[in-house]
Amino acid sequence: MRTRFFFVNLSIFRNFARNDSKYNTMASEILSRLCCSGAGDVSSSLEDDTTTSIFSSLQVPKNQSWTYVPTGKCQLTAEFVPCKLLERAQVSDTTSILRFSLPDVNQPLNLSTCACILAKAAVTTEEDGKKRMEDVIRPYTPISTNDQIGSFDLLIRHYENGKMTQHLKHIKEGDDIDFKHIDFNVKIQAPAFAQYKFIGMIVGGTGITPMIQALHAIINSKEETQKTKVVVLYGSRDSTDILGGDLLTSWAKVHPEKLEVVHVLSNEPEKSSWTGKRGFISKELILEKFAPPSDGKEVLIMVCGPPPMYNVFCGPREAKELTGVLNGIGYNADQVYKF
Repeated sequence: MRTRFFFVNLSIFRNFARNDSKYNTMASEILSRLCCSGAGDVSSSLEDDTTTSIFSSLQVPKNQSWTYVPTGKCQLTAEFVPCKLLERAQVSDTTSILRFSLPDVNQPLNLSTCACILAKAAVTTEEDGKKRMEDVIRPYTPISTNDQIGSFDLLIRHYENGKMTQHLKHIKEGDDIDFKHIDFNVKIQAPAFAQYKFIGMIVGGTGITPMIQALHAIINSKEETQKTKVVVLYGSRDSTDILGGDLLTSWAKVHPEKLEVVHVLSNEPEKSSWTGKRGFISKELILEKFAPPSDGKEVLIMVCGPPPMYNVFCGPREAKELTGVLNGIGYNADQVYKF
């Protein structure tokens, strides 16, 4: 177990240290400690340094337990409140983790499983050569758990033309972003996972964030979900763009009876060392990896990603009707959940 923890942390450092001087220094200090300490001290040294690190949300939690939080307990309410940016760190060329403070710094967020929160910011936009201020609101699912006290973490991909994501890319530590949580943003709840023998996840990009929350519940809960098998089909552009990859890999290695992760890369360089699947998530891959529609109420398929992914696999997120590849295979609307 110690060796596994060691590699999880080093792989994370490889992704960001070269781009961030602050964490480059941290990485150097930890590597220096490794060189000066005995092998038996490696795991505890890294664990002490990263338990509250901003990167801890992308690592297997130290406390591998999970507690159900019912709806209505979230610190964030139906009114927007300012939350201060405490820290930010670069995960890839296009993605960052942002840590925000909570109104009550002595309590966790207490967000129910897979629920999202709304962020609001006044953003400068330009139309017909005229600049104006516009309030932009976007939903995000935190990647941190309710074990984290006083703050929460968001995994943000900074799209080139994304109004909110570009704003979040350029805010500084100490700046405020307004957040709230409403009942409409409560998604499928963890106790419901226990009724399924198979859960398939079709994921693209930052669509992994609600799936991470679901997996925390499935993998770390008590006996009620031990019979649930999860297969994640995770589409990314290239191997440097896999968000939460170390966490998913660690979970799959420790709990192979519960979790299988299949990465599919659309733009991985041909000469790279990548030996996994290339191209796009396909009908054939779904047929190979997922339980069949004939398993009825024992099967749940979750879809989360950019709009084109919904259009291909299940139809627009806001549409109740099921269309696309999943409908063609034979799944029905009750078997598919659109995040």
